[in-house]
Amino acid sequence: MSNGGSTQPRPTRNERRDAAREKARLLREEQKKRERRNKILIQGGVIVAVLVIAAVIGLAIFNSVKPAGPGPRNMASDGIVLTGVDGTITAVETPAIPAGGEPTPTVQDDSGNVANIVTYVDYLCPYCGQFETTNSDTLRTLVEEGAATLEVHPIAMLINKSAGTQYSLRAANAAACVADLSPDAFFDFNALLFENQPEEGSSGLTNDELKQLANQAGASSGVNACVDETRFKAWVNDSTTRALTQPVPNSELPAVQGTPTVLVNGKLYQGSLDDPNEFQLFVSQAASESYTESTPAPTETPAPTETPTE
Repeated sequence: MSNGGSTQPRPTRNERRDAAREKARLLREEQKKRERRNKILIQGGVIVAVLVIAAVIGLAIFNSVKPAGPGPRNMASDGIVLTGVDGTITAVETPAIPAGGEPTPTVQDDSGNVANIVTYVDYLCPYCGQFETTNSDTLRTLVEEGAATLEVHPIAMLINKSAGTQYSLRAANAAACVADLSPDAFFDFNALLFENQPEEGSSGLTNDELKQLANQAGASSGVNACVDETRFKAWVNDSTTRALTQPVPNSELPAVQGTPTVLVNGKLYQGSLDDPNEFQLFVSQAASESYTESTPAPTETPAPTETPTE
């Protein structure tokens, strides 16, 4: 009669020992398999990390040797041309200088009715600040009234004069950003840079301060990223080199010798930097001389020949 218990005989001590050994062997084998899998995964992870690092390094090297990008729009001459339309200062729109390309000189108005004013400025140059502060109102009035055009060339001659921050370059880049993205705000931004000009030898304005001035001038928010990226750094360097080594268009100057370089109808202004009346007189004379030079001399009418009397 069965009492419900197992009919299997109880394992002997040796059988229990052998079963325990077999179980331990299986556990050891499983542990070794896990260790091999983990090793493979770790090695794979290391390889992936190495590949990612190599890709980052390769991208950095590529970016450091890739060709310089194009210049800013509306500065095909390496400068931006501002003119007056219905009492408002607007920029003359032009395509950007392509990568590896050369600037296209501005075709100036030689009618003698308009003064073509061209400036080469460094935003850290104290003499530029002096000229701009003295003559900013005059320039605004002349351009708004259509009596003059203003072509501004930002260059960076004083890169090493700002305690290592390269303010001269960063400010010129910011000007290029405004010219590219908000050209009609350029005149005001240019004026604000000089109104808030830092001292030569200081660290200059920060990028955030440059962006605040651009916003104050009415530039779009897209200028912010352009300033932070120093997007037109290569163009600033190239345009500065061209200004200092090549003939100045529409003039007889072999190159820009210093800043500010101010030309009116191709004639170099060498007068006072703090006398607005002297500059106004120079503008009037240069425009008048251009008109005289462009106006052909009147042809003399020959005297009538007398008819001999009989």
